[in-house]
Amino acid sequence: MKVLIVDDSSMSRKLVMRALPEDFATQITQAGNGVEALEAFHSGAAEVIFLDLTMPVMDGFNTLEALKKEDANAIVIVISADIQPIAQERVRNLGAAAFVKKPITPEAMEQALFDVGLI
Repeated sequence: MKVLIVDDSSMSRKLVMRALPEDFATQITQAGNGVEALEAFHSGAAEVIFLDLTMPVMDGFNTLEALKKEDANAIVIVISADIQPIAQERVRNLGAAAFVKKPITPEAMEQALFDVGLI
C-alpha cells in the first residue's frame, strides 16, 4: 500500500507513521503542505493519503478540493486537531473517507483503517 502523509509538522508525520499497523504500508511518502501532496500524488506515491487540515502554502481543505476536481482515486483520511463538526462535515463533503482527531493513536488509526475497509 502506497501511503502519503501530509502535515507541516514533521513530528505529526512521525506520529502517523508510528500509528500505522506494522505491515500496512509498503511505501511511505511525506509532504509538508498541499502543493507537495498533489505533486507526490501525481507521481504515483499515494493510494491512501493521511491529510492535516491546517498547513501553510495549501491547506487540507484546498488539497481535498483539488483531489475531488481531479476525481482522484485515493482514500483520504483527515487527521486534524480541528474537530469542529462543521470542519468534519466539510471534509466529508469534499471526499474524505474518515476523520481522526490529533494526536492519533494506534487504536484510532486501526479503527479508521477498518472503517474505510483497508483492514
